[in-house]
Amino acid sequence: MTSRFCVVGLVLLGSMPALAASRPRYGGEVRMAHAGPPEVGEPSLADTPLEATLLGLLSRPVCSVTTEGEVHPALARELSRPTPQVSRLTMPSATSAGAMARAWMRLTSVEGASPYRALLFPLRGEGRQISASGATLDLALAFPWPDLERGLCHPALAAPASAATPGPFSAAGRGALDAHLGWPRGRPYLDRLQLTATDERGLARLWSSRQVQVELGVSSETDTVSGPLLYATYLAFSPRRVPADFRQAVESAIDREDLTRLFVHGPAVPMPHLLPPALMQQGPKPRPAAPASKPSRTVTLVYDAALDDQRAVAERIQVKLHERGYTVALEPLARAALRARWAKGDFELMLHALLLPPAPGPAFAVVLDAAGRKDLLGVELPAIGSLTDAAARDARTRERALALGASLPLVPLYAQGLGVRAMAEVGGLVMDGQGLPALDGAYLLPPEGAGIGGRP
Repeated sequence: MTSRFCVVGLVLLGSMPALAASRPRYGGEVRMAHAGPPEVGEPSLADTPLEATLLGLLSRPVCSVTTEGEVHPALARELSRPTPQVSRLTMPSATSAGAMARAWMRLTSVEGASPYRALLFPLRGEGRQISASGATLDLALAFPWPDLERGLCHPALAAPASAATPGPFSAAGRGALDAHLGWPRGRPYLDRLQLTATDERGLARLWSSRQVQVELGVSSETDTVSGPLLYATYLAFSPRRVPADFRQAVESAIDREDLTRLFVHGPAVPMPHLLPPALMQQGPKPRPAAPASKPSRTVTLVYDAALDDQRAVAERIQVKLHERGYTVALEPLARAALRARWAKGDFELMLHALLLPPAPGPAFAVVLDAAGRKDLLGVELPAIGSLTDAAARDARTRERALALGASLPLVPLYAQGLGVRAMAEVGGLVMDGQGLPALDGAYLLPPEGAGIGGRP
């Protein structure tokens, strides 16, 4: 059996200095609750932090990113660059290599169109012609893009969950997940995770009665920990269907601080610029004056029916735009329908939320595509990728995000993360660079005063 890799330099959740030094042990069950019954079937649609975390128990991308920005294999057994223009992924088997290639090609197809396809744009043919040679995937680049691997680690590029168990756990009945003993990176420490879906009141009740040991999706509290806030929400608009001064109307009407504090649950921050604060410094952005005219205009705002935050924010935007002369009709949609409308450009206003990669370049690519400006990818990305120094690439990306922000039909609103809390007996629970908890590294600590193996 592959030995469990050691996680170094990451901070444990909770305040447990005495127990944190205990030796990790294999075995045991952890009871975990999460807010709501999320959709976790299709990786490119399961892109809220909570959904990505739960899907990540069953299905992983080829690699993972640490909080320091380092890339390590996850589903892939090895990542390499035989030449600067080719990224080679060695998968566990020919079957897994073929499944991954098909999943990525679907992401770039018309029927599976997704803003996350921009992560594959630097590949030759934009990722539409990926093929496996045995257990190997050779990804040829159309232009230099040193940040390719950091983009490939995104949860939306995970393998589809299947009987092949491309993740650290496998389904074992209602709400139960068992450790996958053949996981390439080494089996999880825990034998089993027991999951319970509930609402916020249910989370509070289960926690106070100590019926669960880990909770995901909790609001900001003193014992809550979150990683980078990378789930960014934008108000997208169609320039062909709204007046030219619509952006000015929105920017003058919406107070992002007020919106984030009163209408968004969980860890969240205002986002006045194109990328969230975790990826670029948020300088002051004065609110413009209201447009001189007040057009009597009726528009429809579509939003994600599965997200309570979006409903609350949509209703707030409805009220504030009414003051600017707009009558806003609200239309909740399933996420698949929402993305289909985005792909066709069939909307007037849309709340568009994206889980951005933890790297400015790949995140910028996703945002440009989400804004309907795929044409800019071929202009902006080669210039960024030509810089060999990572800090210089990041700086160039931030400069271009600031320069283009006002010209894109996207109004940035706020960025969110996943609130997590754990009881003191759960150790090794860390947040990765994507801002998601790595639950396959969690373990049960022995009772206080017990020796190795839990024996006094």
